Amino acid sequence: MIIFRVFTESIAQAFQQLRSNRMRSFLSLLGISIGIFCIIGVLSAVDSLEDNVRGSLEKLGSDIIYVTKWPWRDASGDWWELIKRPNPDYEDYAVIEEKSHTSGLATFYVVVGFKTVKFGSNSVEGAVLIGSTFEFDEMFQLDYYKGRYFSPNEYHYGSNKAVIGYSVAEELFAGVEPIGRTMKMAGRKYEVIGVIEKAGDDLLNPMDFDDVILVSYPNARNLANLKSRYILDTTIAVKAGQNVSMQQLKDELKVILRAKRRLKPKEDDDFSLNELSMISSIFDSFFGVLNLIGIIIGLFAMLVGIVSVANIMFVSVKERTNIIGIKKALGAKRFVILLEFLIESIILCLIGGVVGLLLVSGIIRVLSNAIEFEMYLSFGNMVLGVMVSVIVGIISGVIPALQAARMDPVEAMRHG
Repeated sequence: MIIFRVFTESIAQAFQQLRSNRMRSFLSLLGISIGIFCIIGVLSAVDSLEDNVRGSLEKLGSDIIYVTKWPWRDASGDWWELIKRPNPDYEDYAVIEEKSHTSGLATFYVVVGFKTVKFGSNSVEGAVLIGSTFEFDEMFQLDYYKGRYFSPNEYHYGSNKAVIGYSVAEELFAGVEPIGRTMKMAGRKYEVIGVIEKAGDDLLNPMDFDDVILVSYPNARNLANLKSRYILDTTIAVKAGQNVSMQQLKDELKVILRAKRRLKPKEDDDFSLNELSMISSIFDSFFGVLNLIGIIIGLFAMLVGIVSVANIMFVSVKERTNIIGIKKALGAKRFVILLEFLIESIILCLIGGVVGLLLVSGIIRVLSNAIEFEMYLSFGNMVLGVMVSVIVGIISGVIPALQAARMDPVEAMRHG
């Protein structure tokens, strides 16, 4: 009952301080609000950005190994040695298909280059032409706005069929139904059989097919020299089989490719085995730095808030010196006086913290609508904001509370 009474009286005293000294209280609590706003605002922004980026990267597949010429990280070595590497080719893919026991699925695709496509009087320049093996659709789980992927016969015979991106379809056909229409590319006629769903608004979208023209690998082989050095990119994507670790898959792929390319034991690999975790580790450091910056800025703001709230509490102790003396004369224990002022300090900081959280919530909502980027204030960050407010309340109130608790009752009543 004593603790409950102390708690309720402390809350009443805190609100009395706010009412009786509004400007002083406002300026003092402003530091707490700004501090919480800085810390939680930056953490929320970084969390939203991180979720967006990592969600985008997940489209690459956490269980897929990408065999490429260039490494996704640690490419700071001998650039000349890297550029001399051969591009992964269809023969590498075929050997993996034949000899790999740990893979569940593999596909090979070639980024041929930029092409111009025409339909009637409309044309689209700079469309990215990709030639892929039949498994490409299953590997990357393509979503279709309209139409479909290649049938086995269309793929096998290299038919002049094409799957196009949403932006290509919208610009080229301009309101006309694209499925079944014939477009011209590189002097050939291609029937459009599918339109890939529009990519999302992710900041980083590694699987953005909006500006892509997808043809079968046999067709692309007849359309361009896929072994030319002017080919933009070639990649083999290999998905791990059930109950197979990424390390097992990488070890097997390394053995298969080194044997196929007849590399001697002392020779370095002339290919790179990349996976999602490589990129994720880079972003771990990046987002860690952003969080640290937000915390440092917030701590400086919180330091100002601590001094401000401590000032309020010292003034409160001075104003209530006589009351403190009477309470102690009537038998109030030191811990009761200490607790009373400590709780009052915490309540004041909580009020400032809640204002800071409301500011964060409002700014996030406005920014989300303005920049079409989903931002959010997580429950975890809200709890963190409340905890920081409580800690600041304890730090800023402990010295004034100790001063009040140690007062001599006679001296307090005399000077009060």
